[in-house]
Amino acid sequence: MEEAGNVPLHKSPAPRTDQAAELSEPAWVVVLVCVACGAVAGALLPFLARLLLSLPWAPLKGPADLLTSVPEPALTLGTVAVGALGGLLLGFTAVHESLSVRVTATHLALTIRDRTQEFPRERIDVLFRDGKQLVALAPSGLELAREPCGLPWRRLADTLTAYGWSWAEQAPYQADFRRWVPGTPGLPPGADALLRARALARARKDGGADARELRGELLRLGVVVRDEDERQYWRVVGG
Repeated sequence: MEEAGNVPLHKSPAPRTDQAAELSEPAWVVVLVCVACGAVAGALLPFLARLLLSLPWAPLKGPADLLTSVPEPALTLGTVAVGALGGLLLGFTAVHESLSVRVTATHLALTIRDRTQEFPRERIDVLFRDGKQLVALAPSGLELAREPCGLPWRRLADTLTAYGWSWAEQAPYQADFRRWVPGTPGLPPGADALLRARALARARKDGGADARELRGELLRLGVVVRDEDERQYWRVVGG
């Protein structure tokens, strides 16, 4: 048993070296669930449209009236087909946004959004769960990766420790994070402006890529940032 940031770590005494382990969400399951949910939503749409027309105060009666003017069974078959197609597209998007992990005794690879980050063992001090994200920390305390993860956490932790990687059951340095507000003292020069820009990027529906890029810029200044809902929290490495 070792400690990093006063957090207990779990490490296997005998790392496996025979072959790599790969963990990922089954793509066909994700797509199938999304298609099924889309089809169910499509099947409910005619019922909801008729319910809307029965309410004297309800808005959007024009589109609902147009929808229900289509005769059955063409109406229900059509809405189910459209819902299933929407679910299929959502499923492919979910698979593209899902994290896969490849583990060996010497390297760890994280793949998401067609981008792979590979780390040799000596670069990673500890891995841990922070909410719904997988985080990898360097020995300095700097974050090397922070990615959304839908994998079973216990299985992921057991696999990593079986290969000799350190896993923390609690997030190290959690007490060091401070909530960011504009003009917060203690930040390195330029960090406050980056946090302002990142807050604006996170508020946009299409700002995810910008927010990730700005996180990287903050890391270059030695600032680690984590999110809780719309709030940003920060800590300075070594601070």
